[in-house]
Amino acid sequence: MNRNLKLVSFSLFFWGIGEEMLLLFQPIYLLKFGADPIKIGAILGGMAFFITLSQIPSGYFADRFGPRPLMWFSWLWGSISACLMALAGSLNIFIIALMLYGFTGSGTAPMFSFITSTRGKLSPQKALTTTSAFYYLGAVIGPAIGGYIAQQFDLRYIYFVAAIFFVVSSILILFIEKPKMEFHQEIGQRVNIFKNSIFMRIALLGFLGMFFIVFTQNFSSVYLTTLKNINLQQIGYLGTIGSLGNVVLALMFGHINPKIGYMIGFIFSLGFPILLGAGNNFLYYGLGFFVFGGFRLARSMLLAFSREFIHFQDTGIAFGIIETAIGLAIILAPILCGIVYNQNPMKIFWVSALGIIIIGIVNIFTLPRSNERNPNWP
Repeated sequence: MNRNLKLVSFSLFFWGIGEEMLLLFQPIYLLKFGADPIKIGAILGGMAFFITLSQIPSGYFADRFGPRPLMWFSWLWGSISACLMALAGSLNIFIIALMLYGFTGSGTAPMFSFITSTRGKLSPQKALTTTSAFYYLGAVIGPAIGGYIAQQFDLRYIYFVAAIFFVVSSILILFIEKPKMEFHQEIGQRVNIFKNSIFMRIALLGFLGMFFIVFTQNFSSVYLTTLKNINLQQIGYLGTIGSLGNVVLALMFGHINPKIGYMIGFIFSLGFPILLGAGNNFLYYGLGFFVFGGFRLARSMLLAFSREFIHFQDTGIAFGIIETAIGLAIILAPILCGIVYNQNPMKIFWVSALGIIIIGIVNIFTLPRSNERNPNWP
């Protein structure tokens, strides 16, 4: 790993600690503020909307002006937003801060573009999964710290501690150097990315798959604390177990063919709704959170796989499109899940499981082969 990738990796490690402290307890904190399941779904969907809104523009500007300035903006903006969440004394102020935090998504596509353009001799999937593993390693620590703070003190203190980790992460990212473009074996002629039918098919399938994979994610902690008598400290342990699953799966499968890795991610992700829906003790829930690492694996592999069908000069906007597709899934999933949860909490797990199975089968038959090319290319 070169200097730039090391800085990004360690920055992601500290960001992973802070962010996973927040995300796992977000629905519970909103519940404490008085929001009902439908409103929680709408709020989390709103945050995902702002994340999604920034993906394609940030990818485009990364291709035009380089990814580094956009990464700097995203990291610093996230640190400021976390501080605002910590200081929020009412639900409305907290929601505003949460929506502002959504704009940190503007750094995702540029970061992935930065990683693949400075990857050296690493394959795209290896570079993406290895650097992402540092985030997941931090995410192993974050939920346990958050659970301890929530159980011993108050949920609000989580946000103050997380903000400190965000600031450390931002300081590290400021030291990355402007990447020297590394030309690897690429497709010859460049065409308009939106006319690339094969790539757009991958994005559509990614949206459908991610929708059902993340369908139950935001309500799992609410379900476990309100219906299964799992306390906040245990929720923190489950988050740690889930992050450990991210690390293990990323390191185990990060080197394989990205299309196969993507489908392996589907298989593991299927275990999450099944184990939480059918389980009745902490062991089942822990195993469910561990195999949810398949979501992160599938996400990284989807990006690596899609890169086989684009021109290198479109890397930023292409990753922006993929992240937009995933973001749309994350927007819609909690909203619809909240409606289903309000009617019957158990149904959310079976909707997710059935959807993953169906879309997984569709992917097997419709994902392009690695040697397939857009018909517009000579």
